[in-house]
Amino acid sequence: MHLAYPVVLAALLFSVGVYGVLARRNAVLVLMSVELMLNAVNLNLVAFDAWLRDSLHAGQALTLFTITVAAAEIGLGLAIVLLLFRARGTADIDRATALGDPAESLAVEEAPNGAEELKGQAAA
Repeated sequence: MHLAYPVVLAALLFSVGVYGVLARRNAVLVLMSVELMLNAVNLNLVAFDAWLRDSLHAGQALTLFTITVAAAEIGLGLAIVLLLFRARGTADIDRATALGDPAESLAVEEAPNGAEELKGQAAA
């Protein structure tokens, strides 16, 4: 089999993944696009390992490492997205600009003038 076929397929997969990361607003779809890019890298690693006929199979070993890292990344990423959804009510990336507690920022805006000083004294 020629090397060009898997390399072109990997380039297309990676391009679709980059488009998904740059164009999507939903955090879950961005994570899926990152996984698509990682799978394109894995396809390249295995294709070049088979093409070079490496006796150590370094490409396949790196692919297993990449799959492990991708699984950990998607687990942590989904946990962050779920916490974001619980706190904000949306998984939209553009609306998640403030990383603080939304209830705390509302409480500071609605508090009377002397409450800010009392809050600072209680923290000290």
